[in-house]
Amino acid sequence: MAGVTDQPFRNVCRAWGARLVVSEMIHADVRLWHRTKSRNRLRFGDEAGLRWIQIAGAEPAMLAEAARLAEDAGADVIDINMGCPVRKVCNRAAGSALMRDEPLIGRILGAVAGAVDVPVTLKTRLGWSREEMNGARVAQIAEGQGISLVTIHGRTRACRFKGDADYQGIAEINDAVGIPVVANGDITSVERALEVRKITGCSRVMVGRGTLGRPWFAREIEAAISGEAFDAPGPEAVRGIMLGHLDALHCFYGERLGVPIARKHVGWFLDWLPGTKPVRAAFNRLETAAEQLELIESAKLAVEVEEAA
Repeated sequence: MAGVTDQPFRNVCRAWGARLVVSEMIHADVRLWHRTKSRNRLRFGDEAGLRWIQIAGAEPAMLAEAARLAEDAGADVIDINMGCPVRKVCNRAAGSALMRDEPLIGRILGAVAGAVDVPVTLKTRLGWSREEMNGARVAQIAEGQGISLVTIHGRTRACRFKGDADYQGIAEINDAVGIPVVANGDITSVERALEVRKITGCSRVMVGRGTLGRPWFAREIEAAISGEAFDAPGPEAVRGIMLGHLDALHCFYGERLGVPIARKHVGWFLDWLPGTKPVRAAFNRLETAAEQLELIESAKLAVEVEEAA
């Protein structure tokens, strides 16, 4: 998730049990990598754990070069984004727009898989629209080009993020290939995660928005799958997580960028703590790192974390 899964976010999710985390989407045009946003997204070489780096673009040679450079920088897995429905990405014939050009998909996947020694994965959708549901063919192309794993978001590009995810559509793609298929879309509760595994036949799920303010969510799902008990952190534990995340954001971005970026992350934590709207409003007015840390250290967080709906 661009703008969310930066290094501090990935690290806090890892600390709370997420086995695999994927980077923010990085544009494959290496001529843009000098920009501040790209430089920050490329700061993964010192991360603990498996470094799964996502790139996006529409030209095979450009994507292959980006993959090689990412591998040289320490990437353990390269993920190719063919699922982003955002207009500015699709207007460049990248993201989910690529689903309309299956020959190009094959050339891109073959070029990237042949350029690196690390595994290459693919993130995509059910198709361009309900009338163009070619996700199974795309997954088969990926398998034929040596792609190790495919993640399917259960909507088409035309759906964007509207309506409900179609898990039966993911099941059909899972049945069409022999490589692992990961199910994604609307997994915001443990119960939904278990339901999605049953419907799709996928042993793996990818969660996105469900982790916002709940970096322990992946561990909670894993515990439910294995039949283990899991107690969500209480308010004081959440306070400690927020303080650690805040400090990491300030250190990673510096105060000028870190302070505004922290507002959304702290807001997501507070969304799960009823009665904290005044805390959020006050936090959003703060302009320094010290003020942010001081407020979270002293804020009243007296209500237990709500269960996910």
